[in-house]
Amino acid sequence: MYSKNITNFLQHGLKFVLNKRLNSTLTGGPSFRLTAEQTEIVELAKKFSRDDIAPVASHHDKTGEFPWPLVKKAWKLGLMNGHIPNKYGGMGLDVLTNCLIDEQLGYGCAGIMAPIVVTSIGQLPVIIAGNEEQKKEYLGRLTEEPLLTGYCATEPSAGSDVNGIMTKAVKKGDEYILNGQKMWITNGGVANWYFVLARTDPNPKAPANKAFTGFIVDANTPGVTPGRKEINMGQRASDTRGITFEEVRISKANVLSREGDGFKIAMQTFDKTRPMVSAGAVGLSQRCLDESLNYSLQRKTFGVPIATHQAIAFMLADMAVAIELGRLSYQKAAWEIDNGIKNSYSAAISKLFTADNAMRIAIDAVQIFGGCGFNSEYPVEKLMRDAKILQIYEGTSQIQRIIISRILLEKSKA
Repeated sequence: MYSKNITNFLQHGLKFVLNKRLNSTLTGGPSFRLTAEQTEIVELAKKFSRDDIAPVASHHDKTGEFPWPLVKKAWKLGLMNGHIPNKYGGMGLDVLTNCLIDEQLGYGCAGIMAPIVVTSIGQLPVIIAGNEEQKKEYLGRLTEEPLLTGYCATEPSAGSDVNGIMTKAVKKGDEYILNGQKMWITNGGVANWYFVLARTDPNPKAPANKAFTGFIVDANTPGVTPGRKEINMGQRASDTRGITFEEVRISKANVLSREGDGFKIAMQTFDKTRPMVSAGAVGLSQRCLDESLNYSLQRKTFGVPIATHQAIAFMLADMAVAIELGRLSYQKAAWEIDNGIKNSYSAAISKLFTADNAMRIAIDAVQIFGGCGFNSEYPVEKLMRDAKILQIYEGTSQIQRIIISRILLEKSKA
């Protein structure tokens, strides 16, 4: 038994600790209020998306014409290169703020968003693992003029299975000789330079975290040949191509970090980019909800707007729930990586949740529009086509489930 004095001391001490923790949580915990800077950036991105992107999205979807004027304007407005530190001419924004921009771009058109976001994906390996010379040269190019990058990992027979990558780089003196073929490369025909993941360990049994190396490859290097522009189901404004590398000579100065670090760099990149793709999915989903709500308030059946019918009202409610939760999920994943917290688990959950829901929400939007939704004169048909790739690129929904389940199993063993 404790004495009365000791008991009082413990009780008061516990209250003091709890009050301190509570006050700490209230003042230093997560906040859902944007900073003044973030609010300004979001308003700028929102205006650009609605005034410049949305009105021409259908044109670029139908023609496949690459949206250079919009890319250049985004660059001029400061809506590109957000990840690049100030010392190299970039905005120096955190991942969360970049995600807020991407949500707005995704609202306007996911296909026009793609080249802007993928440029961030291509530059992040250099930001993460590049030396000072590499950063000055390759990040500096992007801030001096509106140029784009590409991220070359996927191949005709290897996407989610990184160990299946066949592109090889063989060291010869102070150079590497690169041979192989990449596929489904966004910005493939318009990028100034690429991040390329290639096998440098010839041993097929070598673990992924030692077998691959990341390279910076200039698009105009002899032996680099982009293929034809692919005509895809959706996001047709995006320039997607295969790229062949044939006897491409790369200086060892263009190796990121060191030989064998490529897989690690790629995974660190995904932790930052998956929340960005999730944000774009939320933007597309919000567009679907807004279009569906507006249409359902105008379209009447049985003498009343269809929005008042429970069948439609519940579909709209389900859309809103998924959007709000998706927005919270990408913000949490972004907040974690910005605060030095390993976010692979949260990033995978966000990517899976927002991509699958974007597809479901787009399908429901088409259903709400009825016959009009099946017609290309109305926006939801395009939104549904654009949504599908969100479940595939930047790691398929099935891969996200694998990542989540593996982390769960690892936690259970701890």
